[in-house]
Amino acid sequence: MSVIVSADNLSQVYEVRRGLFAKPLGLKAVKEASFTVEEGETLAIVGESGCGKSTLARILTMIEEPTEGELIIDGVSISAGHSEGAKRLRSTVQIVFQNPYGALNPRQKVGAIITEPLKINTSLSGQQRREKAEAMLSQVGLRPEHYNRYPHMFSGGQRQRIAIARALILDPKILVLDEPVSALDVSIQAAVLNLLADLQDGLKLTYIFISHDLSVVRHVADRVLVMYLGRPVEIAPKEALYAGPRHPYTKALLSATPATNPNERGERIRLSGELPSPFDPPPGCSFNPRCPYANERCRTERPLLTEHGPTKVACFAVEEGRI
Repeated sequence: MSVIVSADNLSQVYEVRRGLFAKPLGLKAVKEASFTVEEGETLAIVGESGCGKSTLARILTMIEEPTEGELIIDGVSISAGHSEGAKRLRSTVQIVFQNPYGALNPRQKVGAIITEPLKINTSLSGQQRREKAEAMLSQVGLRPEHYNRYPHMFSGGQRQRIAIARALILDPKILVLDEPVSALDVSIQAAVLNLLADLQDGLKLTYIFISHDLSVVRHVADRVLVMYLGRPVEIAPKEALYAGPRHPYTKALLSATPATNPNERGERIRLSGELPSPFDPPPGCSFNPRCPYANERCRTERPLLTEHGPTKVACFAVEEGRI
């Protein structure tokens, strides 16, 4: 398989103003993120709230331009300060947002919501747009008569199907799924995840799946990227990560995941301290204030992602054989 997404040292820093004369603070939402996504695979990006997952999703969908670094999507380069290539990729990358209740305009009928991207980006006639939208509704498990209804007439799962139909109407190659099932009931989650799997197989899609739920990620991902305080700390094939996580933060995340099989339940790893402020991250490894394996090197030097078998991990304790 060929690489369809390549990120090189992507960073996103937001300026937060504190007053009329005070110097703005820099909130480091994403810092030096590098990874690749292969055509047809599902890369899951996981981490606790505030780790930069959704910011990275907005960069990947070109909603925001990175402060630093380069992003290459389907052979087109998008670097900080040079977003000309983004216009050529609007139909290549689409996003499905977390909240199906807030993602749809309540004043528009479903047909208008789905056909709007076609109206803006194509020269199709009104009848052609309608035919394509009705076909897409059928593909996501809805009926053609839903075309003339309003979003409030649908359940949460049905609204997410409408959002998926809107994302797919331009025939994208890449779908960024930002917590697509976290706002849904568990029974509905399974149906939407099965739909996404069928669509990926049928349309040959590449997924970037943003989630904090590692039990969901286990069922959908091919590879997993773990983020902490804006930086990737571990990237691994799903099987390797769940069988033997390497980074201490990944170990703690997995230990907190509920297990349906009592025999698989391990000891819960409780991290000490609070998540550091993204305004003032600690020197060295950003995880060192909460890490039981941290030493003086961890407090002064930042580890880089290095290969350890099929896994890439940024941890001196792993590199030195201390864990």
